Amino acid sequence: SNIFIFGFCIHIASKPRMDLIIVIFGFSLLLLGIIGSFVPVIPGPISAWLGLLILYQTSFLEVDFGFLAITLVVAVVVFVLDYFIPMIGAKKFGGTKAGTLGSTFGLIIGIVFFGPLGILVGTFGGALIGELIHDSNDKPKAFKAAIGSLVGFVTGVFLKFSVTLVFGYYFVKIVWDNRHYF
Repeated sequence: SNIFIFGFCIHIASKPRMDLIIVIFGFSLLLLGIIGSFVPVIPGPISAWLGLLILYQTSFLEVDFGFLAITLVVAVVVFVLDYFIPMIGAKKFGGTKAGTLGSTFGLIIGIVFFGPLGILVGTFGGALIGELIHDSNDKPKAFKAAIGSLVGFVTGVFLKFSVTLVFGYYFVKIVWDNRHYF
């Protein structure tokens, strides 16, 4: 059989081959979700959930609406919480919007210039700079707020990464349990 994707004709010889392509695409979304647990512009849990949804498009699985609904709710709740956790952390440590905004910019700049280590350094440095711009006279408060932003960010990353790993576990388990279809 032939399928057309973006104007290109792809010949698929059998269902197992098409299922393998679907599994690879779903797994790619899962990996994107893991990356998205650390990179704020990629919605990690949502991407990983899409990988699960894609997996259920294979011919060897019946759609489990209950499982997909529960995992979708978890992904959306974590996605929404991820916007509030850093703000809560910053507020608990006396931070302002300037510190929160600074931590976001610092994170992006940190990743670009320092790679994975830049996630922590950039978040902390950006929050500190943001707080110092807001009030340069109170350096101890700015430092404390930067720590709060970092704690909030790390908490959010841990939550997203944990959920994404659980989704990954289920993905791999489902594929492993159905490996005889390949």
